Amino acid sequence: MFTGIVERTVHIVGVAQGPKFTRLTLARPQEWEDVADGESIAVNGVCLTVAERAAGEVGFDVIAETLKLTNLGLLQGGDEVHAERSLRVGDRISGHFVQGHVDGTAKLLDQRADAEEWRLTLEAPAPLAKYLVPKGSVTLDGVSLTLAAVDRERFEVALIPTTLRLTTLGRRSVGWPFNLECDILAKTVVAALERQRG
Repeated sequence: MFTGIVERTVHIVGVAQGPKFTRLTLARPQEWEDVADGESIAVNGVCLTVAERAAGEVGFDVIAETLKLTNLGLLQGGDEVHAERSLRVGDRISGHFVQGHVDGTAKLLDQRADAEEWRLTLEAPAPLAKYLVPKGSVTLDGVSLTLAAVDRERFEVALIPTTLRLTTLGRRSVGWPFNLECDILAKTVVAALERQRG
């Protein structure tokens, strides 16, 4: 479980294709010396398990299904990714409850910046539109955000200066497929109502 409050961005050291999985290796921040094998870390919002630790590095095994459903397959050595370690009991929850189970990707259609704000316009896959609630929560590449506007599959988020400084969201080009995780509360409510309707 995560909060969508990205701790930091880290660089990809390498991407190596294996027979059954892809090994994604990240530079390990100094303050992550206590990272353990088997620990869960969200990488661009995708919950991954630590498979290997080496001097200054941490590696994850990513299966083909994950590469197909997320943007992790587009990443290369030197790219920056958002990283968040899992929530501990007693931690502050400044974002919202995030599972790290990406629902799909949302395509960046437009970004507008003016004196007042920086806005991104995105398009979600049609089956996920029912989970997009105005002023509700959404996670893009692991970053907890509030929906500023919703129109069917299209939605907008506004980025504050802190988010622009600490994440890569404002530096992505139009067309980038952000990893999208819809709010677990919205998914739970919609699923319960759909079951009631039969």
